[in-house]
Amino acid sequence: MSSASVAERESEAGEFTEVVVVRHGETAWNASRIIQGHLDVELNEIGRQQAVAVARRLSNEAKPAAIYSSDLKRAAETAETIAKACNLPNVVFDPALRERHIGDLQGLKYEDAGKERPEAYRAFLSHKRNRQIPGGGESLDQLSERCVSCLYNIVEKHQGERVILVSHGGTIRELYRHASPMKPLHGKIHNTSVSVILVSGATGRCIVKACGDISHLKETGVLENAFGGDKNSA
Repeated sequence: MSSASVAERESEAGEFTEVVVVRHGETAWNASRIIQGHLDVELNEIGRQQAVAVARRLSNEAKPAAIYSSDLKRAAETAETIAKACNLPNVVFDPALRERHIGDLQGLKYEDAGKERPEAYRAFLSHKRNRQIPGGGESLDQLSERCVSCLYNIVEKHQGERVILVSHGGTIRELYRHASPMKPLHGKIHNTSVSVILVSGATGRCIVKACGDISHLKETGVLENAFGGDKNSA
């Protein structure tokens, strides 16, 4: 029996929490390849259509016990659309689910960032996980610590249940890295893509059941060259 099917059986027995992780819908800055980070950009019209599509999909699956979201507008609006479709009374907003803070690069076009803020750009592209980005930016280790801690806090409250988390590309990649450290994520986490992680609050064990699924976007589509969702997500 595969590890995923074993985990599903254990989830049914109440050991695992099923965490459905959704990236926010598209923004104008995604489309223009502008680095967002903690800057508060709302969804564009395509992003709102994507939010409706993923909400429709999730409303036809097992009902979640709760929905949690980053408090940034692009995630919050996506989460509120999902909550309404799933008949959930409210969204629990948590800043720990925000995107990585990108320091001096926030608000710059990705193509211009290296020229305008070379030191911050080098830090952003660095493979050193403890390297912070000048201008108040986070290191990858700091991002991982806050979002993984948030994940386990949520799992502790919902053992054996199904919950939805709405977050951002960089944050979701860190959650995936924690859940599956031996299998690097090479693909892109598209806007409103759905990933599913089974998490044991008792042992800390995680199993990735699905990653980056966008089957609900056949009509709406995704912008392949939009900024964010890959290894340089922000």
